[in-house]
Amino acid sequence: MRALFERDGKPAPGIGETLLSAYESGLKRPGPEYLHYLCSVYRVEPAAIGYDGPCICGHGHRMPGVVRGGLQEVKSDSPPESRELWIKQPSDPSVDGGEEEDENVLRRTLLQLIAGNTVLMNESVLGAADSIRRRMDETLVSTTVSPAMLDHWEEAAASFGRQYMNTPPLRQLCDVLLEFSTVRQAMERHQPIDLQERLCALAARLSGLAGIIMIDLGDQRMARSFFRTSRSAADETGDRALRAWVTAREALVPLFYGDPREALNLAKKSRDMAGQTPCAAKAMAPVVEARALSMLANSGGKKDVVDQAKRALSRARAAFAQMTPAQQEDTVFGYTERQLYFHQGDALTRLGQTIEADLILEQALEKYEGDLLDQTLIRFDQAQCRLLEGDGEEALRMGLAAVRQVGGDFRTDIITRRADALGKAIKSKYGDLPGLQELTELLAAPAPAAPAPEVDV
Repeated sequence: MRALFERDGKPAPGIGETLLSAYESGLKRPGPEYLHYLCSVYRVEPAAIGYDGPCICGHGHRMPGVVRGGLQEVKSDSPPESRELWIKQPSDPSVDGGEEEDENVLRRTLLQLIAGNTVLMNESVLGAADSIRRRMDETLVSTTVSPAMLDHWEEAAASFGRQYMNTPPLRQLCDVLLEFSTVRQAMERHQPIDLQERLCALAARLSGLAGIIMIDLGDQRMARSFFRTSRSAADETGDRALRAWVTAREALVPLFYGDPREALNLAKKSRDMAGQTPCAAKAMAPVVEARALSMLANSGGKKDVVDQAKRALSRARAAFAQMTPAQQEDTVFGYTERQLYFHQGDALTRLGQTIEADLILEQALEKYEGDLLDQTLIRFDQAQCRLLEGDGEEALRMGLAAVRQVGGDFRTDIITRRADALGKAIKSKYGDLPGLQELTELLAAPAPAAPAPEVDV
């Protein structure tokens, strides 16, 4: 089909495995233009692939003289108006409307990323992301998929979670939202209650993952929007563990963007939702609570806040021990041991407990071997420990080394802000140390593009 579109001087079609699968399963119907090209490729009439005819070209697709070079052609001696009819006929707006264009924006972005190009967040990508999310909101308040198809989608969502640490954020966002859009389309049809609940749970996970990626990309407004959609979907399931997971993950938005009190409230809400259910949120929520308290403590502030934070970390360790092995191995939808070490170290650093923090951060760094984003954040915490201990030059050296190791695809807003905060703290305490200007210039300059990490498929 792409070759035929190119031959006819038309823009490349938004055809791919997802759309063909939707045609085959009956979730979508091709518009007149796509139907013509499908018939041309298969050399059949519309009825042979399950659609009413005739084709808009007005000619049979098996007539003598029609097939040439293995591809379907309109007869060269046909009247010009009939040869042009299929070119001028608009596509079915119910099929090739705004949603397909939003998906095409993401596909084009994904192709550029696969080609190794550096692509920045722009209005078209953000617009497509928000449109897909809003359609899911609309579907949730209005709405037959086979169990096998649901199994496939759930496995895809789990796979996205496994790839999270090693895939550039913008590229994974495209993958997640394309799957999210497919799930939304399935939810437009009435489903048996058990399948509908599974679809809602799947939508909650995918929307929550999109929110996590938006945090990495530095867009807190879109992150909040996706978590709100995720919460709406999770509320339809009655799954306490899932609802608690969404809330704990949502708490990271205010935690990373300077509102520790809101993060603390959300963490407590997540803890209450989890109740006595052994789940990821039961361990994650008290860690977020401790990190929020550590920010309020201002690195060695009030002793009662420090004690509260340490008690929260103790609860997190106890809850982690109750989790299943599968939950302890899932980076996104569960909570891993290395995350527990990293987040404990971060909280202890902010609390000014540098000796204890150093030991835990060193263990965390070993457990994150090969995972660039979190290793970089851990190194910033280690640099902060050196700064608290009075060694500004070593703190600056470690901060510079951490920034240099991060390639263009991974130098996200979180990385930039942490590096900038470290530089400002060093300058405030020690003035213009040699190397501070280099750090400033390094953060201001466009980062070199890094190749996408390899992922097992």
